[in-house]
Amino acid sequence: MSALQKRFDELRETYPPSMHASLVLPLLHAVQEDKGFVSDEDAQAVAQFAGVPTMQVMEALTWYSMLRREAVGRHVLKVCRNLSCSLRGAERLIDHLQRKLRVAPGETTADGRFTLQTVECLASCGKAPSMQVNEAHYDELNEAKLDRLLEALP
Repeated sequence: MSALQKRFDELRETYPPSMHASLVLPLLHAVQEDKGFVSDEDAQAVAQFAGVPTMQVMEALTWYSMLRREAVGRHVLKVCRNLSCSLRGAERLIDHLQRKLRVAPGETTADGRFTLQTVECLASCGKAPSMQVNEAHYDELNEAKLDRLLEALP
């Protein structure tokens, strides 16, 4: 039995049988933790395991921005480009990252180290511009802070 199958079984034990449809998000997170993203085949397996239509799983995959459909770099850089962040320099930071990493938003560096993404809101408008690196949050960024942050990443 694979580690992922074992995790699926553990998750199922925490839900009453009448609530197995509620397993969709925890199962998707487990797949992503294991593989780094969720493929169409994974979505079908989650649907079958949870006993729900595949469309229900696909809806969750497209609704929640933290779920990835494609492989990403070791460090996912999510730069907020909503109004507050844009007014305080987010577009300048995105341009800086594109030049430094030689990728456009949505792309991964050739070495697989970074994936650059833009997002609509990181809920930190008072400390804009903001960015997430994987699950860590950074505020009040400028190019110098950004360069130091990238240099410190393994």
